[in-house]
Amino acid sequence: MITVEQTFSPPSTYPLERIGQEDRLLFFDIETTGFSPASSSLYLIGCTYRNKDAWNLIQWFADSREAEKEVLLAFSSFIKSFDTLVHFNGDGFDIPYLTKRYTLYHLPSPFEQIRSFDIYKKIRPYKKLLGLDSLKQKAIESFLGIHRTDQYSGGQLIDVYYEYLINHDSMLYHLLMLHNEEDLKGMPFILPILLYPDFLNSRFLPESHQFAAEGLCLILQCRSNISIPTSIAWEHPTLTGVSLEGKGSRISIRIPVFEGELKYFYPDYKNYYYLIYEDTAIHKSVGEFVDRCARKQATSSTCYSRKTGRFLPQAEPVLSPVFRRQYRDKCLYCELPSSLSDCSQMADYTNSLIATSLPSVRSPF
Repeated sequence: MITVEQTFSPPSTYPLERIGQEDRLLFFDIETTGFSPASSSLYLIGCTYRNKDAWNLIQWFADSREAEKEVLLAFSSFIKSFDTLVHFNGDGFDIPYLTKRYTLYHLPSPFEQIRSFDIYKKIRPYKKLLGLDSLKQKAIESFLGIHRTDQYSGGQLIDVYYEYLINHDSMLYHLLMLHNEEDLKGMPFILPILLYPDFLNSRFLPESHQFAAEGLCLILQCRSNISIPTSIAWEHPTLTGVSLEGKGSRISIRIPVFEGELKYFYPDYKNYYYLIYEDTAIHKSVGEFVDRCARKQATSSTCYSRKTGRFLPQAEPVLSPVFRRQYRDKCLYCELPSSLSDCSQMADYTNSLIATSLPSVRSPF
């Protein structure tokens, strides 16, 4: 087994305390000769970690087929000083693969007492919103404007490793180590991708507003205490015409204003009559005085009153009263406030629009 250690100094790209205690975080990546832990082997594990003001990198390389067990033992001993493993799709591949290899060697798994933080799982729900063609680490680096010198994939290096085992050529060794090294050094650089879920799920405060298209489009400007490095834009999935753009620490939301007539549906329809000729519902305490031929028992879809005015769409009943075009419509509306200076009210409204425009996200832990 060959052990290599070095230090490097990437710029500060992301507040590590959002992941965990800085000096207890261990970033890691592995290289194998295949996807199946039953029919392939591990030949390299690399880790990076923060120590004071420097980043440290350590790699354990299996320079022979028999050295795999040594690599596993070195790694399991090393990670005891940390409480969180940070990785890119390690929950999907690296950790299950290593767990199986530990089992095959009758060694205890080191993963039971350590927390896992998967960057891939954290950003996977936002792939479409971010306009990413794939979620490979190199694709993330490209999105963030990061360029690396290593041009090989892990799959391409399998034959390189087999050839190395035969002749131990130093050039082949360099290629194998460089790929893993750049993946590891790239992790601190791709951490800004975590700013996107942080930003999108933060609390936004309204800053300003303006009307366009003769008052039929409201543009809201909101800010967060988190800033993203590259701007993004997307459409609301259920509210037609609502579009959002994130840039820096701000989100701009374009909202179509509906002008016309909508309906307010009363929840307790059993206590209402529907007036056939007036096309409205009234409470039975009043409806008892209306001619029987002009009224009938209201149903959930006919128990409404009508209102004309200007309205804003909403995906959930944040601002009341709530209006609809028809009873079963998913798009809800609220009256356009006479004053948009109520920060609390508009903050609830804008944060609801942002939250309902995002993909459903489950905790990665």
